[in-house]
Amino acid sequence: MAMLQRNPGDFFSQEELEYRKLEEQHDRYEAELLRIKQSEFHSAEDLLEEVRLKKLKLKTKDEMLAFAHRHHLAHPA
Repeated sequence: MAMLQRNPGDFFSQEELEYRKLEEQHDRYEAELLRIKQSEFHSAEDLLEEVRLKKLKLKTKDEMLAFAHRHHLAHPA
């Protein structure tokens, strides 16, 4: 039976992909917030969506920081 061998770089690549996914999500939230802020008129739904997006953006940023912290602990310089 052949053993599955992995290159240590494969793990970093997976971690990098996960981090990039978080970055992309953060950027999408930022773009939506900008769209709402640039609108001339704000409905009650817009204001609620703005609060929701801000919370999601902050949560994603916290996940990015936690991810970076875990990566730093696992791979000290």
